[in-house]
Amino acid sequence: QEQLVESGGGLVQPGGSLRLSCATSGFTLDYYSIGWFRQAPGKEREGVSCISNSDGNTYYADSVKGRFTISRDNAENLVYLQMNSLKPEDTAVYYCAAVRGTVVASTFLWRRTYDYWGQGTQVTVSS
Repeated sequence: QEQLVESGGGLVQPGGSLRLSCATSGFTLDYYSIGWFRQAPGKEREGVSCISNSDGNTYYADSVKGRFTISRDNAENLVYLQMNSLKPEDTAVYYCAAVRGTVVASTFLWRRTYDYWGQGTQVTVSS
């Protein structure tokens, strides 16, 4: 069955960087769009970024634009989220999610766009 496993989280100082990985299995990554979401304590889960399947278009929430970069390696069944210039407000559990087909700019932030979810990895930005 479809599985997604996040890794790469940890504790980092403000201004630092982390790279999250989303390892996928049970499906052909080429056909799927992958999104990253995050959930801070006491807050709703929010969309962060998405990379679409066929055209590889990328989308970012305004809060991370210019700091985060999403990429994919279909041969290795991996999707990455490079996070630079991290801020304390980036602290959250980060989740990757998958859906078969193309995701567009108007829907990439919606949780209901995606069918499969990982268990999350904790990112803490603190001095």
